[in-house]
Amino acid sequence: MTKMKTPFSAYLTEAAPRMRALIDRLGSRFEYVSILSTDSVGFSLRVTPRVRRLTGETMTTERGHVVRLYRDQCYYEYAFNEDIDDVEALARDITAAFERQRAVLAAAGIPPYETPCLPDAPETLDAAFDTERLPETEDLSRLVERLSGWVREGMERGKQLVNLTLTAQSTHISKLFQTRCRDLRQAYVYSEGSVMAATSDRGQMRMTHDGVAGRLGPELFDTALREKLDETLRVSDDMLRAGRVTPGTYDIITAPDVTGLIAHEAFGHGVEMDMFVKRRALGAEYIGRRVGSPLVTMHEGANCAVNVSSYAFDDEGTPAGDVMEIDRGILKTGICDALSALRLGTAPTGNGKRQNFEHKVYTRMTNTVFDSGTDPLDSMIASVGHGYLLSGIDSGMEDPKHWGIQCIIARGYEIRDGKLTGRIVAPVVLTGYVPDLLGSISMVSPDRGVFGTGGCGKGYKEWVKVADGGPYLKARANLG
Repeated sequence: MTKMKTPFSAYLTEAAPRMRALIDRLGSRFEYVSILSTDSVGFSLRVTPRVRRLTGETMTTERGHVVRLYRDQCYYEYAFNEDIDDVEALARDITAAFERQRAVLAAAGIPPYETPCLPDAPETLDAAFDTERLPETEDLSRLVERLSGWVREGMERGKQLVNLTLTAQSTHISKLFQTRCRDLRQAYVYSEGSVMAATSDRGQMRMTHDGVAGRLGPELFDTALREKLDETLRVSDDMLRAGRVTPGTYDIITAPDVTGLIAHEAFGHGVEMDMFVKRRALGAEYIGRRVGSPLVTMHEGANCAVNVSSYAFDDEGTPAGDVMEIDRGILKTGICDALSALRLGTAPTGNGKRQNFEHKVYTRMTNTVFDSGTDPLDSMIASVGHGYLLSGIDSGMEDPKHWGIQCIIARGYEIRDGKLTGRIVAPVVLTGYVPDLLGSISMVSPDRGVFGTGGCGKGYKEWVKVADGGPYLKARANLG
């Protein structure tokens, strides 16, 4: 099918002049005014043998506006999703809300966090990324029937399969960012799908899942999701004979999805520089120091890969970036939103993201990936005396303040004397101290994968879309 440029929201096009008028009114009262307007539509589909659930919402569907103001070294934000009937009246309401907030802080004896005013250099941008289809025009009844057929087929094929779930989500995102001097617009579509299989053997349940994602329209579901179904059924059969790993320190080879999980947990939150402002990240003390072997180079940014979090500008109007966080083992820098950058005296990196227009901006990851190397996978396996090839991810977490990491891996394939034995262990818990883990990396493969089926929270909330990945890595780690 022929690709097209993703259309920009008609709602935002119609709202843009009123937002510009609101900026003009507020501009006489504040030193800086910006408005981020968002209109994102999509669908979420979930099919099991017994349930078909279709909604018009995804993690990133929203419609609304957020105003950011600056005066007297104080920033303030005001979110709304009503149509503007009287621009002057809304400007008065926003100003009054600002004054009330300042009065509350003054009464509590809380001084403002002294922060310079954001720059406002003239800029115009209209970015529309390619897609083949749009979620709002997709034939959803046909998609439901297709996925239902795949579920029926999978239930017939899978050994001891007790449940099978297919999901498909697609979102058409449009964002408008305006200031006195700037007018930035972007439109793109991203989609993601997953396969989750549950098997039972002698009363013990095993879960297997996999997925596909990309900055693509619903065309992603035509073939890629069906291929993931075949792979998941094969793996779920293997999982029926999985045993337990004996806790210890092993040579490991991480498949690209596990490599991505390590990238996300090790140098994701740990180098989000709003944590530097709060002095809650050990990474701030390691800038310019070695944190990994010379084989480790890592990039982060909306421009370093094309996936679900690849955009033209972030939610503060900062252009998308490609930051080299680690260069041959040396930690070079972190990632930063615009306000944290002002407070730290550095440049923003295009990583200021909101869960939606009602939530504040935090420094957040986009695409976090290890660079490729030159070592073939066969050579990696041949170099292992006793260890595991780790594949499939369940979850992960880290402690940015102490740089501890924990990754829950779906399964490990045993290697002895340079050969896969056929034995599988599941699940596998990988733990360690980040510099030790990255410092042990001794081989890196030439291929690379990027995965965007998950979401990332800031602590326990503030969920956004992210992607991560890399090549196969050989390292040494604690498993249990």
